[in-house]
Amino acid sequence: MGDASDTEHLATQTPPAPQTNKRRRKKSLVWEHFTVEAVSGGCTRACCKLCKQTFAYSSGSKVAGTSHLKRHIVLGSCPKLKMEKKQLALTSGSKTDGGATEQPPKRRYRSNLNALFDHELTCENLAKMIILHEYPLHMVEQPAVMAFVQSLQPRFKMPSYSEIDGEILAIYHKEKQNLMQVFGTFTGRISLTIGLWTTSQTLGYVSLTGQFIDSDWKLHRRMLNFMMVSSPHSENALSEVIGISLSEWNMKSKLFTITLDNNCSSHDIYSANLRDYLSNKNMLVLKGQLFVVRCYAHILNVIAQDVIASIHGIIYNIRESVKFVKVSPAREEKFADIALQLEIPSTKSLSLDVAIHWNTTYHMLVAALEYKQAFTVLESMDENYNEAPTPEDWKKVEIVCTYLKFLYDSANVVMATADPTANIFFQEAWKIELELTNGISNEDVIVSTTAKDMHEKFDKYWKDCYLVLAVAVVMDPRFKMKLVEFSFSKLYGEDAARYIKVVDDSIHELYLEYVNQPLALTPAYEEQQGGEANIIGEADNGANDSEVFRPLTPSTPTSAGDGLLDFDIYISEMAVNHSSKSELEQYLEEALVPRIQEFDILNWWKLNTIKYPTLSKMARDVLAIPMSMVNSGSSIFGTGTGSRVLDEYRSSLRPEIVEALFCAKDWLPYLPTMIEPPPSNAIVKMEF
Repeated sequence: MGDASDTEHLATQTPPAPQTNKRRRKKSLVWEHFTVEAVSGGCTRACCKLCKQTFAYSSGSKVAGTSHLKRHIVLGSCPKLKMEKKQLALTSGSKTDGGATEQPPKRRYRSNLNALFDHELTCENLAKMIILHEYPLHMVEQPAVMAFVQSLQPRFKMPSYSEIDGEILAIYHKEKQNLMQVFGTFTGRISLTIGLWTTSQTLGYVSLTGQFIDSDWKLHRRMLNFMMVSSPHSENALSEVIGISLSEWNMKSKLFTITLDNNCSSHDIYSANLRDYLSNKNMLVLKGQLFVVRCYAHILNVIAQDVIASIHGIIYNIRESVKFVKVSPAREEKFADIALQLEIPSTKSLSLDVAIHWNTTYHMLVAALEYKQAFTVLESMDENYNEAPTPEDWKKVEIVCTYLKFLYDSANVVMATADPTANIFFQEAWKIELELTNGISNEDVIVSTTAKDMHEKFDKYWKDCYLVLAVAVVMDPRFKMKLVEFSFSKLYGEDAARYIKVVDDSIHELYLEYVNQPLALTPAYEEQQGGEANIIGEADNGANDSEVFRPLTPSTPTSAGDGLLDFDIYISEMAVNHSSKSELEQYLEEALVPRIQEFDILNWWKLNTIKYPTLSKMARDVLAIPMSMVNSGSSIFGTGTGSRVLDEYRSSLRPEIVEALFCAKDWLPYLPTMIEPPPSNAIVKMEF
């Protein structure tokens, strides 16, 4: 190995060993300090070259490894090596005759046993661990943690509480700058979600999260702020916090919508205040008509909890009945025999609910309904059981379950996609509005009463949000305006045309706002249009725009003499007529895309960006609107949706460190955020 370094050469040398069989050469660096010696019984021991202490190494075909040998060297167990290090420390500062400091002899290799240790990087990783796993900051002062870390790396000096506090803030500010750089180059609009957090104190926190679709048509969600407010339910305090955040992130001109996570009346006030403020400065699209969006998951939870509460007494009896059956295997067997005799075809098993998750209550009621006859028979057979619901009770449960199923199925559609886009919510909300509206006119008093109570709350959501829901579904090439027209005709009957016109007018007005903005070309667009641009550039030399883009005329025939002059004129007229249509009109007039199960709407728009350069920008912003703030099962079915509580420990921290912990935890799991390429100076011709 003539071209190998000394390090590589020495690292692969092996001590002589009396081995009868041919083994691979030893590469561990411990063999620089040990030799292998044979002992009786076919065993070998490793002998320290310095202190001559021996250690077990192999017995027959079994090899003990080298970890215990490394510990002997690294941890200073070898007395001779310890002595040498002390001598080296004493002589390292001595002077030579020439006055220069005598340097210790350079080693011909670097051992991994004393690998390069980066203290700053280790501190940073410790801070990231605390952030990501939500460990308490004072863990750095806990003796057990300090002892554990010391055993891993004796050279690491555990930072103090204040030092780790500063490290966390440094990580937060670094990641924040990276995100601000992304937003600085982002050409689209960003939608916000506003969350309220309460504490055991009188203070509260407001979380602001931005959602957007990047130039590669990937949906992103990033927390922007987690700010303390003295009164989180005050409309003035909330408006002030939102205004501060928008200014801090330089986002006032990029704000598209805000989504609220609860239904309290104060939201109507502060959202109206903020809408008026931004509308007066011409910062909102459609004069703020799409500005406020209510969380879809929250309205489902509110209605589900209300309808469950309306029959709480019956639910209590059913819950106690299920407990009675499941308390022992003997009772379960007895109940199963009754169900078998009654020939109940159900394959469901009785289950108890978790009261804070309404979906579990729904499942409990559905299963119990199928065994209602068995409970009645059980009550007549067992004198210890007297909780069976009456036939009237079962009827109420059946009606409630019918309407709960609409909410449950809709919630599952939202959960089916990890990052749902705005287009999927219109169909879900419309179906619930239609079912509840029809239920009000039902002749059955129980049905109509149940539907009316549910409709009262959902209708408010529908009236507030139907426009933004409809605009979003129009951006779905599988539905466009057709689903809006169909749905409204079912829902509004003769009045449907009025509501359809509101949506159609809003779509066209919104599109014109995007048309009137200069459209910077993306690199992908420029690349695909490069050849065309060159042709236009050449034509511009000595020709004006009208000459470059003029249609074919008899004075400029391309097929003279072939008898197709009239055909050429016909084609040119068709092209002119076609080009006079806007991108929106072309999009709406084209056939619907077939509905397939695995349809990827973001990928469809990505592929059609060249075809619809302006409309695609509008679609990108609309589809990124967060219609729901929670998507996971535990959250979407939870009674606490819309009200979150900060734990005691975090409530005791300084507001700036609380914000750093929450925001950095959200930012760190992502790969380095991509920065959109700077927009081209080229401007696409505007449509009028």
